[in-house]
Amino acid sequence: MSQFIVETSARHVHVTQETLEILFGKGAELTVKKMLSQPGQFASEQRIDVVGPKRTLANVSILGPVRPENQVELSATDARSIGVAAPIRESGDIKGSAPCKLVGPCGEVEISEGVIVAKRHIHFNPAQAEEFGVKDKDVVWVKVETDGRSAILGDVVCRVSDKYELAMHIDTDESNAINANANTVGTIVKI
Repeated sequence: MSQFIVETSARHVHVTQETLEILFGKGAELTVKKMLSQPGQFASEQRIDVVGPKRTLANVSILGPVRPENQVELSATDARSIGVAAPIRESGDIKGSAPCKLVGPCGEVEISEGVIVAKRHIHFNPAQAEEFGVKDKDVVWVKVETDGRSAILGDVVCRVSDKYELAMHIDTDESNAINANANTVGTIVKI
């Protein structure tokens, strides 16, 4: 039975180069604070505020590198707390999603869509997907054993790309619900 790490993906923002320059000034670039498990992806030193109708989430991390579209990934609790009705979506599927305002030290940007609650998912490269017997967009169930809060999570999307490395991502609400930690692993139990 093959296992994989279950990582908690805290609230974060992806921005375009244009948005980055509005927020941080002309010629701004993201600087690496910490590399992430997915190749080439990193948490940057840059942080911004995410503003909704009810309140503001301060100091939210921007992940790099820059992207073709702005996207804000929040937990359902975060979204509700700022007054935003964020749909549960796969990363990149932002059409018709919730709006918010992004505020940086040099400016602010109103985005008309882009706020989502990310669907729980597992990243696989093609060889790993073959080993696990899954294809891109398959939806599976994952058993996670933790101290006092073991669970089986459904609706887990398999994402396969040669740009990925094996890891499951859940948000902070899900992580807290199952008492996850840095050593939490998952196993596919139903396809």
